[in-house]
Parts: sequence; C-alpha cells; structure tokens
Amino acid sequence: MKRRLLAEFLGAALLVTVVVGSGIMAQTLSPQDVGLQLLENSTATVFGLAVLIVMLGPVSGAHFNPVVSLADWWQGRRSGQGLSGSELGGYVAAQVLGAIAGAVLANAMFDKPVVTLSVTQRSSAHLWLGEVVATAGLVLVIFCLTRSGRTAVAPLAVGGYIGAAYWFTSSTSFANPAVTIGRAFSDTFAGIAPASVPGFIVAQLVGGVVGMVLVHGLFGRPEAGAAEPVVPHQEAR
Repeated sequence: MKRRLLAEFLGAALLVTVVVGSGIMAQTLSPQDVGLQLLENSTATVFGLAVLIVMLGPVSGAHFNPVVSLADWWQGRRSGQGLSGSELGGYVAAQVLGAIAGAVLANAMFDKPVVTLSVTQRSSAHLWLGEVVATAGLVLVIFCLTRSGRTAVAPLAVGGYIGAAYWFTSSTSFANPAVTIGRAFSDTFAGIAPASVPGFIVAQLVGGVVGMVLVHGLFGRPEAGAAEPVVPHQEAR
C-alpha cells in the first residue's frame, strides 16, 4: 500500500507540474496569443499524462484523481474488486497532497513565489457545466475501457480525451478535484482562485456520477473480477 500511495502522490504531483509548468512556459513564449498558450498547455498535458499512466499504472492503477478512485471504490462494492474504504481515503489524501506539491514545484522551477494563491476567478454556471461534461466523459472513457478489457490503450485514450476536452469544454477540462486544489496554489495561466474551487469540485463529483450511470447503462452491473481502472496494477485484489 505504501508503494501505491507513493505512486499516486508522485503521479498527481508530476501531472500538476506538467499542467502548471507548461502554462507558465506558454505565457512566456506566446504572451500575446491566448489560443496558442492553450495549445501549448494542452499538448504538454496530453503527453505528460500518457507517460505518467504508462510509468505508474502498474504500481497503483494510475488514478491520480479522487473521482476515479471514488468510482473504483463504488464499483468494487458490487464486483468485489477495487479500493476498500481505507484505501480510498489514502488515495485521495495522496492525490491532493501530491497536486499541491506539484504546483509548488512548478512555481519554484520558473522562479515564481513558491506558494501563491491564484486570483483567476472561474465561477459561473457555464464553467460548472463544462466540468460536469469533462469529468463525466473522463469516467466514461476509463470505465468503458476497463469493462471491455481494453486497458492497454488507456494511456492513449485518457491523454487524448483530456487533450480534446481542453478545447471543447468551457472550463478547459480540469476534471479532477485534486488537480483543481493544486492549481489554486499557482497564480499563473493554469491557476484557479480558491473561492472557485468548491464549485468546480461539486461539478466534478456530479460529472463522476453521470459518467458511472452511463457506464452502467452501457455495460450493466460489474461482474466479479472486473478490471481495475485506469490500468490493472500489481496489488489488484
């Protein structure tokens, strides 16, 4: 379990480092073109997320996301697989702490104040709807792959979906409560004001429920021995 928690901490930390760091670099390289900044930010995120899933998936499953871990726990209550309640708590804590550490690391690398709260307000109904759509789609992608036995393509599919969702959702697809919290600790391109964080997290949780309802509608109840999301790992029960 310690190895799995380390993998989730490290994965969330490096994911936020990629998101925040590439956002800072994008602002530096393309200061007058927000569209190009978003392209640079999203491209780095696609590749970074895919690599992290490949690298850390065999250890922890590469959740890096409390919504995915919650969905795994919920599905496991019926299938006999997935996270236990105590494992869920450990995963979520590791993911949140890792995300904060990742933002601090990105700030330090680019000579920004190491801990600085974002002032970028992201608080309106259309952004929350964007987060519902982004998170529901992410859960749908992950659990459709696991339920159909195609987890080998998860790095490509998950990275590709997040990259696309940067562009087709109004919120630029945070789709992750831990990442949302971490991004509040950097007043840069990828930041979100702390006051905007609760609304995003609620929308993400709603999106997670919507995603699981859709998975259930497509595949029915999970059977015993259902695969672990995002990819099977060494200690899958």
